[in-house]
Amino acid sequence: MNHRLVALLVFLSAIALGGCSTAPIVKGNSPDETVFSAQEVDSADVDWPLDVYDPLEGMNRTMYRFNYHADRWVLLPLVDAYRFVMPGFVRKGVVNFFDNLFGIRTLMNQVLQGRPVRALQTTGRIAVNTTLGIGGLFDIATPLGIRYDEEDFGQTLGVWGVKPGAYLVLPFFGPSSLRDGFGLGVDSAFDVWLDPLDFDDHPGRRWVYYPFMVADTRDRVTFRYYNTGSPFEYELVRRLIRTVREIEVQK
Repeated sequence: MNHRLVALLVFLSAIALGGCSTAPIVKGNSPDETVFSAQEVDSADVDWPLDVYDPLEGMNRTMYRFNYHADRWVLLPLVDAYRFVMPGFVRKGVVNFFDNLFGIRTLMNQVLQGRPVRALQTTGRIAVNTTLGIGGLFDIATPLGIRYDEEDFGQTLGVWGVKPGAYLVLPFFGPSSLRDGFGLGVDSAFDVWLDPLDFDDHPGRRWVYYPFMVADTRDRVTFRYYNTGSPFEYELVRRLIRTVREIEVQK
């Protein structure tokens, strides 16, 4: 295993063991889907105005249309080919693999958020699924009752009190905010620095990793552009995304 990964896991585990937290332990989401019910979103106790701050609306709408075309002509055909070639049990293994891999990112953010109990649980998931789950291809931790969480640096900034800022539609990644866009950059830089799959010494692995990562990521999302039935889809998605992100920060 990458020596940086080993050192980081030991370091984060030590911090988690030495910390304390008053955050309540609640039931986590299923590894298969992270969803919020319409009632939960509608009744969310979040402090933000009805109209989301969107000073870059012109650019954002252009990017929204670009993402629609990229989705229609590139990403969705890739997902269709992925589903045609890969049987369900293989796709499930891919889901498990990436959940386990990105658990390292979650662990880092849980430590930064001051949530040692969750960090220990995530450490346990990674350890169990990496060993008994054969590199994360099988999810052994969930049947054992080890909860699943997903955290990113945008959420960490939110926990620290940083406001979302202006609404922002990112190319390919879709609806976001200035805070979450910056958080995405930090998470990506962390992944590159940590290099858990040792791309530095085995650059050929990237040719397998990135197509599977993109196909799996898009395959999990059921949303389709301009398929909501609303003439105000842009505004609807903007408000929904902001609400869901604030729920994720507060959970």
